[in-house]
Amino acid sequence: MSGENDLIKLYSGRILALAADIPHLERLENPDATVKKRSPLCGSTVTVDVKVENGHVSGFGQDVKACALGQASASVVGSAVIGATRAQIETARDQLSDMLKKNGPAPDAPFDGLEVLMPAREYKNRHASILLALDATAEAVEQAEQANCA
Repeated sequence: MSGENDLIKLYSGRILALAADIPHLERLENPDATVKKRSPLCGSTVTVDVKVENGHVSGFGQDVKACALGQASASVVGSAVIGATRAQIETARDQLSDMLKKNGPAPDAPFDGLEVLMPAREYKNRHASILLALDATAEAVEQAEQANCA
């Protein structure tokens, strides 16, 4: 029975609400960069489009085909990413990974909403899906900055 209770806790109402309300689900028409990431274990995919101006994300679109945990992560990222810098996104990605894999604290603001995914620490097979949105966003912002400098 405790296994069922753990799953119920993992798929909390808050996680399901985030998964049901993902912002920026429209792809951008002329992004500075697009990156698609896939979790080989579960097949979840996240594709992100970004526009970057003056070192900050000014436009963001995403296509999310993931489990509820990956969707919840994409929802938090979508809510927080506009105005964020590459450094903030990379820090959030690293902090989320540490939170899941090393029992670290939740990511700093503006990505502190990812704290809702702490119960997923015990489910290593879900970590890659949860990290997809930030992995793709960090890579896309890096590519956009490189393209804008060229």
